[in-house]
Amino acid sequence: MSDIIHTDKAPSPVGAYPHARRVGNLLFLSGIGPRTPGSDAIPGNEYDTDGRLVGYDIAAQTRSVFANVRAVLEASGARWEDLVDVTVYLTDMARDFKTYNALWAEHFPDPATAPCRTTLGIDALPTPIAIELKCIAHLP
Repeated sequence: MSDIIHTDKAPSPVGAYPHARRVGNLLFLSGIGPRTPGSDAIPGNEYDTDGRLVGYDIAAQTRSVFANVRAVLEASGARWEDLVDVTVYLTDMARDFKTYNALWAEHFPDPATAPCRTTLGIDALPTPIAIELKCIAHLP
């Protein structure tokens, strides 16, 4: 038995997949980025006059991706504190890890209750974003 979760409070998936799927007491979130729900704008992105990406703000994108994850969790009946495992994808590990890590510590101040985490440096994501999270939560 599994439940499929979609919410308009998070950005639409960029493919044919749900925001999340609940299987038993586990909730598996699809990769979630920082796009703004409804508009798909990417917080912190800067474009030149030809529409090419010329810069981004990893802090703005990190805050946005955390808000989007929270929205999917809440739509699923879960809470931020229910996260047990997070995989983080950064497109520029050398530039962005320190800022990302500091914001992680703000959102999870106690390592004893924080979810497990793996952070990967990757070449690109499907939209012009610098961060994406893949999460698993445990539900009562």
